Amino acid sequence: MRGGGHLLLSADAVGGVWQYSTDLIRALQPHGYQVTLAVMGPALSEAQRAEAAAIANCHLVETGLELEWLAAEAAPIVQAEARLAEMAGDLRVDAVQLHTPALVSAGRYPCPVIALLHSCVATWWEAVRGGPMPEDFNWRAALVAAGLRQATRVIAPSMAFAEAARRRYGVLPMAVHNGRSFPVKPQAMQDHVFTAGRLWDEGKNIRVLDEAAARIAVPFRAAGPLEGPQGAGIGLHSLVSLGPLDSMALARHLASRPVFASAALYEPFGLAVLEAALAGCALLLSDIPTFRELWDGAAIFVHPRDAQGFAWAIEELLGDGATRVEMGQRAQTRAGAYTPAATAAHMAGHYRAVQRKVAA
Repeated sequence: MRGGGHLLLSADAVGGVWQYSTDLIRALQPHGYQVTLAVMGPALSEAQRAEAAAIANCHLVETGLELEWLAAEAAPIVQAEARLAEMAGDLRVDAVQLHTPALVSAGRYPCPVIALLHSCVATWWEAVRGGPMPEDFNWRAALVAAGLRQATRVIAPSMAFAEAARRRYGVLPMAVHNGRSFPVKPQAMQDHVFTAGRLWDEGKNIRVLDEAAARIAVPFRAAGPLEGPQGAGIGLHSLVSLGPLDSMALARHLASRPVFASAALYEPFGLAVLEAALAGCALLLSDIPTFRELWDGAAIFVHPRDAQGFAWAIEELLGDGATRVEMGQRAQTRAGAYTPAATAAHMAGHYRAVQRKVAA
C-alpha cells in the first residue's frame, strides 16, 4: 500500500467516532488513500451526509447494521462482521479499519484488519462501577476479547487506555493519539465555565460538575445530550444545559475561552477537551491516567469525585486572570501536537505495515 490504497473503514454516527473518522479520512487524502466509509447504527443526519459528501476521497455507505453497544445480543454483531467482510471482498480493499474489535471476532476478512479500540464496556465498567459486570456486558466484552486476538493490529487512542485494555484482555494495543482540526475565532475572555460530551454517560461524571456549579458564582454551561439511546439519562440542577451543539455552535461558545472542566471517570482520549484546548481554554480535569498522559503540565487536575475541589479550582482560576491565560496558552500549545495530520501519518504507517506483513 505504499503510495496509498483503498480502505474500508467502519464507523457510527453517535458521538466521537464519527468526528474521528471524518477527520482521519480528510487527513489521509495526501497519503493517497481512498476510503469507503461504512456507517453502522442510527441513520445519519443530513448535515453528516453533507459532511461526508464534501470529502473528496470518501465514499459513504449507510449499512443499517447494528452497533455492538446498542444490540440486544451477539448475533446481529456477528452478522455485521460477515457483511463487512463481504464488502471488503467485493470492493477488493487493501485493508479494513474497524471502530471496534467486536467486528472481527470471527476473523472472516480477506485482507488485513486494523481494529480501533475507541472504548469498551468492560473497561468502562471497571473505571465507573467496579465489581462483576451485568450479563449484557459480558457477551459484548467476549466479542471484543475475541476481536483483539483476531485483528492484524489493534490501536488505542492513548497509552493509558491501551494499558487498561491490557489489564482487562491481556492484549496491549499500540497507541495513536487522536487529532482534531477545530478553528475558533477568539473573542474577549469571559468569566464562565464550560463542559461538553455525552452528559447522560455515567462515565462523564456530570453529577460532580453539577454539584460544583452550585458552589460557584458564574454560569457553568454544559453542551451535549442529557438522554442516551438506551434510556440512560441525567437531570441537572445547577449546570445550564445547552443541549447538543454542532461544531460551529460549539466553537462560538469556546471563543470566549471559558474555563473548561471535565470530571470524567472514564476517558480513552477526550475530543471535547482537545477542542477546548485548541480554543485556548484553561483546562480543569479529573486526575485520571489518560488526562495525565495527554495534558500533564498543561492542565490543572482534581480528584474526579471532589465537587468542592472543582469549585475551588474554578474560583481560583477565575480570580487569577494571568494564570488562566497562561494555562490556556499551555493547553493550546499542547493541543498543537494532536492533529488529524499526525494521526493520519501514524495510521498510514500502520496500513503499510500490515500490508507488508501479509505480503511477506
